[in-house]
Amino acid sequence: MEIVTHLINDTIEIYKWSLTIADKRVEKWPLMSSPLPTLAISSMYLIFLWLGPKYMQHREPFQLRKTLIVYNFSMVILNFFIFKELFLAARAANYSYLCQPVNYADDVNEVRMAAALWWYYVSKGVEYLDTVFFILRKKFNQVSFLHVYHHCTMFTLWWIGIKWVAGGQSFFGAHMNAAIHVVMYLYYGLAAFGPSIQKYLWWKKYLTIIQMIQFYVTIGHTALSLYIDCPFPHWMHWALIVYAITFIILFGNFYYQTYRHQPRREAPPKGGKGVTNGITNGVSPTVNGLSRPEEKQAVVENGRRKRRGRAKRE
Repeated sequence: MEIVTHLINDTIEIYKWSLTIADKRVEKWPLMSSPLPTLAISSMYLIFLWLGPKYMQHREPFQLRKTLIVYNFSMVILNFFIFKELFLAARAANYSYLCQPVNYADDVNEVRMAAALWWYYVSKGVEYLDTVFFILRKKFNQVSFLHVYHHCTMFTLWWIGIKWVAGGQSFFGAHMNAAIHVVMYLYYGLAAFGPSIQKYLWWKKYLTIIQMIQFYVTIGHTALSLYIDCPFPHWMHWALIVYAITFIILFGNFYYQTYRHQPRREAPPKGGKGVTNGITNGVSPTVNGLSRPEEKQAVVENGRRKRRGRAKRE
């Protein structure tokens, strides 16, 4: 028990010391004075993950069509605003995309950069609604470990980013991610209109590819910063590399399971045909979601094979 007490006390002392080197510019900004509001919001999110499916278990799913359209296009606007602010602030402050230390001055461009990153952090909290809508619509299969891990860690970890490094190298990943989220929420917004629009959204799988490319770029950019000894906290660089690797593994597995993996089909019985009138090993191909009718069907009667008439073609 004494060891635990010492560990808690040491943790508190380290946290108090860390506050002395925190970014003073953001100290009075909403949610930034303490980690408790962020942790409370994330805890409520995890509690909803547990209670939400129980609540919806015996209820009809909500459609939320109009709500989803408004939400997704609002996220498009928010992420575009963040992307635009980061781009303009970086350009005005002559930021380097290779190595940019944090400037804690009250310069108008640096404060604009910090504000844009704060909005990026806030957007990650708003994205918790993605999961809320999945559960209310009873799309429980969408609430995967990857989904929860991504949402919960991004919001929580970016509080640390804003608290201590609201500028410098932090802008690079946020800038790239905001641009990707513009495209991603545009896709979801269009998909919410229903089948009349969904048939044109053939590019869904490329969103996953772009997201994976983002993580490779992040690792390369961070590794380069370490190699040239960029004056930015090295422990954050190493932590970011490990974090990006976890996403590559999880997103790579998602992409394989969704777009590459094909379930193994049973071998046809000996002496039988593998394909009969469009029926392959018991799996009927479909056209627009409708099964193709068999043209012929063999019937065994009294030891002899007879053929039925041809089915009508549509």
